[in-house]
Amino acid sequence: MPVFPKLGKDQRVDVLVVGAGLTGLTTAYLLARAGNTVAVIERERCAQIDTGHTTAHLTMVTDLRLTELVDRFGRDHAQAVWDAGLAAISQIDDIRQEHNLDCSFEWVDGYLHAQRANVTDEDVADLKKNAALAADMGFDATYMDVVPFMAVPGIRFDNQARIHPRKYLAGLVRVLQDMGVQIYEHSAAEEFSGDPLSAKVNGNRITCGDIVIATHNPLVGVKSIVTATAFQTKLALYTSYVIGGRVPAGTVPDALFWDTGDPYQYLRLDRHRDFDLVIFGGEDHKTGQASKPSECYKRLETTLTALLPQIEITHHWSGQVIEAPDGLPYIGEMAPHQYAGTGFCGNGITFGTLTAMMATDAILGRDNPWTELFDPDRKAIVRGTWEYLKENKDYPYYLIRDRFAGVS
Repeated sequence: MPVFPKLGKDQRVDVLVVGAGLTGLTTAYLLARAGNTVAVIERERCAQIDTGHTTAHLTMVTDLRLTELVDRFGRDHAQAVWDAGLAAISQIDDIRQEHNLDCSFEWVDGYLHAQRANVTDEDVADLKKNAALAADMGFDATYMDVVPFMAVPGIRFDNQARIHPRKYLAGLVRVLQDMGVQIYEHSAAEEFSGDPLSAKVNGNRITCGDIVIATHNPLVGVKSIVTATAFQTKLALYTSYVIGGRVPAGTVPDALFWDTGDPYQYLRLDRHRDFDLVIFGGEDHKTGQASKPSECYKRLETTLTALLPQIEITHHWSGQVIEAPDGLPYIGEMAPHQYAGTGFCGNGITFGTLTAMMATDAILGRDNPWTELFDPDRKAIVRGTWEYLKENKDYPYYLIRDRFAGVS
């Protein structure tokens, strides 16, 4: 990852992006490509914090089952959520192909499967119901009596993906440099002002027309402290634990796996020339509520070594997941000309990219089909007649939807 200087002088740009993880750097790219001047500030180093700890499953499948999404929000809204995830994966693929980024990106199958310890008739019925519903909505989903490698019933979702997030962003920041985007590390936002819209950084001031807060857990920005505090009460922070280990190449299928447990366990590969690194995680709990994190790692090791006795455990780490109460992220305008995304609920790479796409559309004055769906101020998503596909058929994603999911 290139090294960037501290901000050392006053600046004026069209858009200030706060946070240089996946959300912030993708936002900077999309806005700069549209002709905006952009500055990115990061309190530490690029892609080192939340993006640096993700396991980077790229999937449109949400933690909340599709049947639950339909029950809560209606069929069209549920389809819109998964469509948004696929659109984000498509955006990542477009960027890496356009700029030839070497980031271990691969289109792979994703498998939601029953827990290996105890498969019940209820598990099978639920999996069949969700697979049928997804297929009926045009997603490539198939129920399987036996999922490869896990040897239990599950659902195969075609056209999911994996990526090495820091390789991806290391390539992207070089593209941003060529585009003239200013990136500053060790440059935290000390305070914000709304008149004019600006942020104080290292004693200097960046003035801008719009701000995008891309800090995982959003800063107050120009919102009132009361409003910001009330919003924070909607969010729940969870810690997820991950271990990694080497196995001979080809031991495990190159796919995404996650089970139906609560909390669930998840597995993917990072391929190397002479071996595969198996990445296995789970044991999620509310942040601060586990007195002995070492026991979380130990339980993961026990499960993984039972599945792969020959594995050589080489890595342990943890990351933070932010949950929203209704299972959908908050993405949009938090205050006039201030945009953010949070509550990604285990789909950080997907919804982080979606945040960049939606913030870009909002700043450029373009319609976006998911604006009301993920609105941070949503009280409830109104059911009823919403001709979702018809109303949004001209949005670019729908022109290529059949490339990823059934028919448009």
